[in-house]
Amino acid sequence: MAEERKKKLLLHACCGPCSSACLERLFPDWDITVFYFNPNITDEGEYRVREEELKRFLAEWRPQGCEGSSGIGLMPGRYDPQEYYTCVKGLEQEPEGGERCRRCFQLRLEETAKTAKEQGFDSFDTTLTVSPYKNYEMIAEIGRTLEEQYGVAYAAGNYKKQDGYRRSIELSREYGLYRQDYCGCEFSKAEAAQRRAKRAEETP
Repeated sequence: MAEERKKKLLLHACCGPCSSACLERLFPDWDITVFYFNPNITDEGEYRVREEELKRFLAEWRPQGCEGSSGIGLMPGRYDPQEYYTCVKGLEQEPEGGERCRRCFQLRLEETAKTAKEQGFDSFDTTLTVSPYKNYEMIAEIGRTLEEQYGVAYAAGNYKKQDGYRRSIELSREYGLYRQDYCGCEFSKAEAAQRRAKRAEETP
């Protein structure tokens, strides 16, 4: 009997560390292609570092029960930070987790859904939900709306469940992955710097 074909999943990835635990969970059931589309990472040097680390993880990762490499492909999206700035114009002062972030999720997931539809994938999803700092319901609502709009299934993985975030940290350490402390945009970078400064002040 021929082996049943795995359904094809286009997985939007924000970085290697977040992707690691998601891929580990998805690999047994899906034929995965990773989609790196993140115009919110407005520092091009940072963007390229994250992209290279993601490539390296995909090349080096050996899934459990797999004799060789995973065979997971990487599809780079276009990189134009102006897309992000246009998307969030007028929301520059919004706190992280608010409307500015919602629009950013929408931008990245819509490009993923559109690409999945155009290239014949069965489903799309995102690694964003592995983070405890991201609102799953906000992301899932966007995904479900895009599913209806583009006619391609949203897989709706909530990867922070079952200690997904902790597992991503473990895999990052195992593979020596670069782990950033902010999402990507200049606004989240500034907030992260403020948090570090505050911790430094509070440390005796």
